[in-house]
Amino acid sequence: MSLLRRMEKKSSSARSKGESGSNRKQAVRRAVSPARDAYMDLKTRVQNRLVAELDPSMDVSRTDEVRATIQEMYSAILEEEHIVLSRVERERLFEQIVAEILGLGPLQPLLADDKITEIMVNGPKSVYVERGGVLSRTKVTFENSEHLMRIIERIVAPLGRRIDESSPTVDARLKDGSRVNAVIPPISLVGPVLTIRKFFKDPLTVDDLIGFGSITAETAEFLRACVIAALNIVISGGTGTGKTTFLNVLSGFIPSEARILTIENAAELQLQQEHVVTLESRPPNIEGKGAITIQDLVINALRMRPDRIVIGECRGGEALDMLQAMNTGHDGSMTTLHANNTRESLSRLETLVLMAGMELPHRAIREQIASAVNLIVQLSRMRDGSRRVVSITEVQGMEGEVVTTADIFKFEQVGFENGKVIGRLRPTGLRPKFMNRIKNAGIHLPPSVFGVAQRLHRSY
Repeated sequence: MSLLRRMEKKSSSARSKGESGSNRKQAVRRAVSPARDAYMDLKTRVQNRLVAELDPSMDVSRTDEVRATIQEMYSAILEEEHIVLSRVERERLFEQIVAEILGLGPLQPLLADDKITEIMVNGPKSVYVERGGVLSRTKVTFENSEHLMRIIERIVAPLGRRIDESSPTVDARLKDGSRVNAVIPPISLVGPVLTIRKFFKDPLTVDDLIGFGSITAETAEFLRACVIAALNIVISGGTGTGKTTFLNVLSGFIPSEARILTIENAAELQLQQEHVVTLESRPPNIEGKGAITIQDLVINALRMRPDRIVIGECRGGEALDMLQAMNTGHDGSMTTLHANNTRESLSRLETLVLMAGMELPHRAIREQIASAVNLIVQLSRMRDGSRRVVSITEVQGMEGEVVTTADIFKFEQVGFENGKVIGRLRPTGLRPKFMNRIKNAGIHLPPSVFGVAQRLHRSY
């Protein structure tokens, strides 16, 4: 009989004692705990022996070879210590130990699940995931806070980053490109907190977005024409609305002959064109020096003869440099920013320009925005967890002190059935003023793209 079966048998005998109600539940918890403790002791003992006996110079990037070596040593250790396990128990223990040595421990199965888009660890005993836009709690746990801290340090150490009480937050990324944020005590009161935004192995395409219902075929055709015609586009949305994913899809429409510079805090874009230069910001070192900001990269990018500049997200003073670049011949630039609707996106862009520290009057900033930005694509996360484009809006110019806009497409919700939002992104009937630029690019959009004539105005 295997070790774990013996522990389960003891648990069963404890349950059969005559307790009832809450006393029985407490007895079950007390009985199961020794079995779990015995399993964890066994895992720790075998794992420690393996780590001690593995060659430190072994190249862990050669996963298959290292895994085969660990498998051989693992079998030898079980035999030497006369540890009897069933086949299922043996394989489960082996996979957990390999995940600890080569991967990210309990998180490894979640990272391998392609249906999971985000992993949220709220302390060692509370792990949530997002599937299809819906959050749910998993059964995954860590041994304790120290175990979770080891996983976090394994993520940040290869990047030359640190996380401790003096620097309790960190942004990083995994080898596959997944974005990671970690927060530890004293900032976090629930223990170490880890959030992982998973990276798509195969980038989503415009056909995928159409299939998901995020956009329609007509709007996809329109946006493709706008990108090819080198219009300046801002993608706006709240947290988790899919801004970076959408930016990646739009960037795929950029002609292959263009020299593209991407600028990001953490490299996530997966452009498929050949002539792409990827720039990534850098945080300060331990001494607080050596930081390279997005604003620094935007300024430097202008000296690199770019045809298109793609900024992962505008969140500070770099917005002014981006607008100036758009206004000085760098057409076809794109970026994202956090805002809940088109009107808010214009206000936020104005606020970000002010963060550059320049004493500019509000009218001058709005004139910069009106002349630089051609199109705002607004994304939203719906009640059912789906991510959709809810408006595509042209920035038309200035009237007095305000920036004037007009909706080209608008999402219309007609119902909510079986937990799903029912609706469609429809044309408003308005043909944008920049249609000549699309025609000059050699693109003909059929009238059906814009629907029946109907005009909607917005201003702020």
